[in-house]
Amino acid sequence: MSRTLGVDLGERRIGLAISDPLGTIASPYLVIERRGNPAADYKAIIAAAVDADAMKIVVGLPRSLSGRKGPAERSAISECDAIRALVPETIEVEMFDERLTTVIAQRSLIEAGVRRKNRKKIVDKVAAAVMLQSFLDSHG
Repeated sequence: MSRTLGVDLGERRIGLAISDPLGTIASPYLVIERRGNPAADYKAIIAAAVDADAMKIVVGLPRSLSGRKGPAERSAISECDAIRALVPETIEVEMFDERLTTVIAQRSLIEAGVRRKNRKKIVDKVAAAVMLQSFLDSHG
């Protein structure tokens, strides 16, 4: 088995989550601050996948609740295509629905008593873990 890297593409930060080697449990991993250089951001995602021995990258697809393809979804598809173009052939890249993952992550951090200031620092990687766990559960 191999690890999977989950990616939550935000406007200011990119949250990353990683699965265990058996592909059953997702854990928050890293937060990448956007640098204003998309290529550098994509290379940082790929480097994180390589460092974690991930053989698959799953990028969150922010579908709208109405089902219409909105700007966030179009942007995520474009970014996923850019990552796919840079990634080594040994790593597979796919997309997975991430609707409401940030809301779920925020609620779970609030319930855990994490202060607002600290939540901002980790919510992106927790949202990535929520999305990745959903992916793993649906493919298990």
